[in-house]
Amino acid sequence: MVNRVLVSAHAVAIIGQPVFAGGYLGGDYDMLWLHRWGADAVSYLAYAQILAALVLWLVRGPRWLFWISLLLAAGETAQYLAGMAGALDLHIPLGVALVTGTALTAIAVWRPQPWRAGR
Repeated sequence: MVNRVLVSAHAVAIIGQPVFAGGYLGGDYDMLWLHRWGADAVSYLAYAQILAALVLWLVRGPRWLFWISLLLAAGETAQYLAGMAGALDLHIPLGVALVTGTALTAIAVWRPQPWRAGR
């Protein structure tokens, strides 16, 4: 259940990022602060998600969630650095990929898992 909550919170946080960025680009300059704060929240949730997925794997849960979480966190780190550097040519398409990947991960963790049926 912890993994489901973390993945869901992570998805909500990362889906909010384009909203904050769009507000900033639309002229509400206070939204840039929210976009940066949101990036920090997304990063912290990604790291917590990695730890929870690792614990799940160690208690004989699925390992795919750990590897996906690690991949998303690596992408989000690159995303964060690209944003800080102002490299929008990388920041925007990478953001689209990360939102998609996180949303698909959230869908996957809420689907019935066959490994749980035996418990």
